[in-house]
Amino acid sequence: MVIGVVGPCGSGKTTLIKNLAAYPLTLKHISQEHSYVADMWQRLVHPDVLIFLDASYGVTIQRRHLDWSIADYQEQHFRLRHARQNADLYLQTDAMTPQEVTEAVLRFLKTLKSGARPDI
Repeated sequence: MVIGVVGPCGSGKTTLIKNLAAYPLTLKHISQEHSYVADMWQRLVHPDVLIFLDASYGVTIQRRHLDWSIADYQEQHFRLRHARQNADLYLQTDAMTPQEVTEAVLRFLKTLKSGARPDI
């Protein structure tokens, strides 16, 4: 399985990828991108599963210690709109710990194996 993890800075993409590496998953590839461009992503990675991790402006600033304007944040979300609309799993990570994000993704991946895809 090829997994693509997409989302704005500070959403937890890097931590999720590191955490998933600790589990016995059969992954051919897992990668992340914060400036998703639909055609480019499909050509480069061809993900079987697209996971979108989202974070609010305030949480992004807090987690990443960035000096971003709200306009910069909105521009990044504009570039990510296609990914958000087409994601197999969308998680708003503001109130979630990294472990909770990992557990939610693992539950979702388990449903794919069983053939039942929940609404999350």
